[in-house]
Amino acid sequence: MADKKASDSLTEQIHILKYEDINGTNRLFGGKLVAWIDEVAVTVARRHCGTEVTTASIDNLQFKEPAFLGDLIVIRGKLTYVGHTSMEVRVDSYIEKEDGTRHTINRAYLTVVSIDADNKPTPVVNRLIPENDTEKAEWQNAIRRMELRKTRRKEGF
Repeated sequence: MADKKASDSLTEQIHILKYEDINGTNRLFGGKLVAWIDEVAVTVARRHCGTEVTTASIDNLQFKEPAFLGDLIVIRGKLTYVGHTSMEVRVDSYIEKEDGTRHTINRAYLTVVSIDADNKPTPVVNRLIPENDTEKAEWQNAIRRMELRKTRRKEGF
C-alpha cells in the first residue's frame, strides 16, 4: 500500500465558453458542465489509484450561478475519501474573472469505483492521508454522504 495526499491527484481543467457550450437561454448547457465534471473526477481517481475507474454516482450537484458565452470556467477536482473499491471526489466549478478571482458556479460529489480488466470492482491500494483539518473534515463528511447514499438506495432513490 502507498500513502498519497489529495494534492497528488488534484486536477484542474479550464474552458472558455463557446457557442457549442451554450443552451437555448444563452447560458452554459448543464449537460456540458456535467460531462466536464465527470472527466475531472475520473482523472482525479485514476491518478490516485492507478487503475481504470468508472463513475458510480453523482450527488449534491448544485448549480449556484449561470455562466455565459466567453466566460472562463475552471473545474477543480480533489479526492475527499477512499474506501475499499470506491473513492469520493469533490469537484468545484468556477467562473474566473480577469483579476483572477473565482466565483463558484457548481459543486458536485462523485463516487468513482476502481475496476479491473474485466470491469469488476477492484481494491484501491493507495490510502488517502488527510493533511489538514479541512481535509479531515471532508473525510468525515464523505462518510456521512456515503451513509446517506446507502439509505437512499434502500429507499429506492
